[in-house]
Parts: sequence; C-alpha cells; structure tokens
Amino acid sequence: MCKFASSEEIANLKHNTMTIRQLSVFLENKTGHLNQILSVLAKNNINIIALTVADSSDYGILRAIVSDPEKALQILRSEQFTVRVHDIFSLEMDAAPGSMSKILDLFTAADICIEYVYAFSFGSKSILMLRTDKCDEAVNVIEQNKLKSISEANLK
Repeated sequence: MCKFASSEEIANLKHNTMTIRQLSVFLENKTGHLNQILSVLAKNNINIIALTVADSSDYGILRAIVSDPEKALQILRSEQFTVRVHDIFSLEMDAAPGSMSKILDLFTAADICIEYVYAFSFGSKSILMLRTDKCDEAVNVIEQNKLKSISEANLK
C-alpha cells in the first residue's frame, strides 16, 4: 500500500480497499501539453473521474483518477509521457461546510502529514483524496474513526 508501482508491477498491484490508484503525469508548462494528454486518454476511451494540476513556472504534475489506470499508464508511456502510479486514500465526506476540516483534524491529531489533498463530487457524494507517507497510521485513523473509504469499483 502507498508505494510506487513500476510498469511491471502495475498489473499485479493489489491495492487495499482503502486506496485507489492515481496517475501522476509530468506536464511541461507549454501551450497545448495538457490537452495532448487528455486527447490520448479520450482516444483510448479512458474516462477522467477526477483531475488536478499542481504547477510551477516551468512544469506541473497532473494527478488524475481514471476509469482504467493500467491502460492509461501503458498508453501514456507509449506516447512518451512520464507517468507514475500512486496508491492514495479516498474517503467519502459530508457535502457540508467544515467536513473536510474535521477529517483532516483526525490526521493532524495522529501526527500524520498530508502530502497533498483534493476533493470532488461524484453523484451525490463528496470525495476527499489524500496522500501521506504514513500509510499504516492513516489506515488506523480511518478505521478508528469509522471513515468511509471509497474503492476504485465505487468510482466506476
């Protein structure tokens, strides 16, 4: 859980029901580069469930939850994009002010640093995505506080 998966490992990657696979794609900060990636995914019938981009003046990292992570990884690499797959936590939260803060307070109280976080709505659900390097401790927080994990199957 919460490890980098090589292209050889991705097909055999067994992920915990508390994590889902996220693509992280190196993105040059040039006109049209993002759309090239999106076009490759679209041409191969890969649906984007959630997407966020973190950028600097020279480059960015596109983070995406997609309908078929294995296929997306293979296709993007064949098109010469630099791609990694990470297991991240996906939690359902109330669609109400303060619900994200309450969840993150639980991780803070357990001294778990969050590397990054983003959220989106899926149907009537609000979903919190987060990555940490303290995966075992994060699982404990999730279980002890009866937080609802979302699996990849729930997002299809």
